[in-house]
Amino acid sequence: MQKPPQPQDFALKETSPNIGAGSITGDKLSCAYDLVEQMQYLYVRVVKAKELPGKDVTGSCDPYVEVKLGNYKGVTKHFEKKSNPQWNQVFAFSKDRLQASVLEVSVKDKDVVLDDLIGRIMFELNDIPKRIPPDSPLAPQWYRLEDRKGDKITKGELMLAVWMGTQADEAFPDAWHSDAAAVGPEGVANIRSKVYLSPKLWYVRVNVIEAQDLVPGDKSRYPEVFVKVVLGKQAVRTRTSPSKTINPVWNEDLMFVVAEPFEEPLILTVEDRVAPNKDEILGKCVIRLQNVQRRLDHKPVNTRWFNLEKHVVVDGEQKKEFKFASRIHMRICLDGGYHVLDESTHYSSDLRPTAKQLWRPSIGIFELGIISAQGLMPMKTKDGRGATDAYCVAKYGQKWVRTRTIIESFSPKWNEQYIWEVFDPCTVITIGVFDNGHIHGGDKDGGGKDSRIGKVRIRLSTLQSDRVYTHSYPLLALQSSGVKKTGEVQLAVRFTCSSLINMLHMYSHPLLPKMHYIHPLSVIQLDSLRHQAMQIVSTRLSRAEPPLRKEVVEYMLDVDSHMWSMRRSKANFFRIMGVLSGLIAVGKWFDSICHWKNPLTTILIHILFIILVLYPELVLPTVFLYLFLIGIWNFRRRPQHPPHMDTRLSHADAVHPDELDEEFDTFPTSRSSDIVRMRYDRLRSIGGRVQTVVGDLATQGERFQSLLSWRDPRATTLFVTFCLIAAIVLYVTPFQVVALLTGIYVLRHPRFRTKLPSVPLNFFRRLPARSDSML
Repeated sequence: MQKPPQPQDFALKETSPNIGAGSITGDKLSCAYDLVEQMQYLYVRVVKAKELPGKDVTGSCDPYVEVKLGNYKGVTKHFEKKSNPQWNQVFAFSKDRLQASVLEVSVKDKDVVLDDLIGRIMFELNDIPKRIPPDSPLAPQWYRLEDRKGDKITKGELMLAVWMGTQADEAFPDAWHSDAAAVGPEGVANIRSKVYLSPKLWYVRVNVIEAQDLVPGDKSRYPEVFVKVVLGKQAVRTRTSPSKTINPVWNEDLMFVVAEPFEEPLILTVEDRVAPNKDEILGKCVIRLQNVQRRLDHKPVNTRWFNLEKHVVVDGEQKKEFKFASRIHMRICLDGGYHVLDESTHYSSDLRPTAKQLWRPSIGIFELGIISAQGLMPMKTKDGRGATDAYCVAKYGQKWVRTRTIIESFSPKWNEQYIWEVFDPCTVITIGVFDNGHIHGGDKDGGGKDSRIGKVRIRLSTLQSDRVYTHSYPLLALQSSGVKKTGEVQLAVRFTCSSLINMLHMYSHPLLPKMHYIHPLSVIQLDSLRHQAMQIVSTRLSRAEPPLRKEVVEYMLDVDSHMWSMRRSKANFFRIMGVLSGLIAVGKWFDSICHWKNPLTTILIHILFIILVLYPELVLPTVFLYLFLIGIWNFRRRPQHPPHMDTRLSHADAVHPDELDEEFDTFPTSRSSDIVRMRYDRLRSIGGRVQTVVGDLATQGERFQSLLSWRDPRATTLFVTFCLIAAIVLYVTPFQVVALLTGIYVLRHPRFRTKLPSVPLNFFRRLPARSDSML
């Protein structure tokens, strides 16, 4: 069942950017940055000044430096009453936007009314040297300041370094950029490019075994005791102990996620359910995770007894102290043999265990060039007009990268290149494009949130080794009004394999670390732990500078991918039908063979069948040879481009507005009761159809069971008699003769066929099922 292709506007487009990779005539200077277009910048590093003359009545000065090139002007911070200030600040002016031939660097004294010029230095752009990485940084020099007439002033020198370079320069990420001149000092930190690392995540396993000598408040009743464990914002409790004594037993595992460095302790309380909504704390224990044993395999760690402490009031005073109450027996460990899932398992970027000792060597590197975007939609309003301040975020493994923000541009050019180590080819890199809502610092813009523009996923196993892919990926956003193209992002990617043998050997290894198979976690546990891991990662990254905000991290990690969606359910159903379409096609082809639609083909199949029956040792070689020939035949039509978001496959292009509204609804719902009732009835209708299909499958299975159950004595008698006769006939008749006769009967000519169902099918449909006993 071949689906029609999606609209051309939503399709992937191959591009030919002016990059160094794969170019014979490419600029050799750009070898370190060969997946992006080279961008020339004029860099000015203002280091410090000395012996600046005073301009005030008091003889002191409040100096700052102004770097001016045409209409672009960058300013350092100013110091109060300091004649020997140190700035160590870098300014970068894009060569594409240079509007002057002279660079002017002025030292000024900040004043209330008009800032006074202390001195300046002029540079001709033609005389500025070019720096080529990996050369060491250009050494700054002392320059004597000049007055407006060009004469050297008696006192005052400025230490500077001025050079022409590219975005490969190490000064580039932290520099003030001329294309962000409108951004104030408080917003500069929010537009810089940065690399972030996800915190190292561990699973904490708490095996609660038993407790001894509990002291309940009411000794006249049997205690209903459970254990509650809290770690940060995670709280899990055991079941109520079945042994209702002061020495309860649980032997239950509780799992948590924690990130290094360990900031919060494990707080454990033993509680007694004294009333339906009232629990009494019988004891408390605080355990620091720094002291917990780390486990790399499935071998159990040693158990320990922990003292439980209880708050008691001493001598009727309000002051409380801890008093020994009882003890609890537990086994606590940090499980380093698992991979802590913080992404959806369908497109994980990392599958390694937590413990570094268990990591396999890397199999290669992945390079990503984030070149540019085109046709971005306006995401907010500035001064009465639409604007977009776009930046990209890419996530693979523990490493997150964020490009600089390009201010007020619908066609931003980033030209930034990043690299990752690859440990498993069956992983996915995610690239997201966002609108920066914090240009002016704080939460002044856009409600204080970074808006999502679109996302791209690339599976590394679909890329050929050492080939550069340059494509323009459509950015598709699913909104409550439908799917919308919000622009295109141009990327260059290259996967380089260091050892082909090691990479091919990876395909024989299990996808996840072996602890996931030796001591598997339940689906419910994994889902809950994944949600907790996402929250920890988003919280930690939002505390970086500049912060990678919570809404950005959650969008990149697909935090809401598990929520119900009618659209996704339909898409998954048709994906299953697409998988089964091959089997259906084979069935139709075989049916046409049996009905002699093409007599020549049917005769050839007869000949092949007779050969295979006479020489059964050829069956398996023939099957594998056939599969080999199909693979070779399909090699001509192999995909030449990486996969990308497909609106047809996702059923996003023809989805009903109400289904989209349901998908974007909050959890719990915020819609009116009438809408919720309508959606509930619709869900009941769908559930009824699913229920019918499941019931039909159960009926067919129960009919098979009833063949020998004597539920229908006549049918079982017939079947048992048939089995005896078949056993005798097959025992005395060679198997090849039976197979030959069966095949010829199945492939018989339509003249010998009838439209009525066959005798075995009639017999099977008459068998009883347990549907009669259903209420």
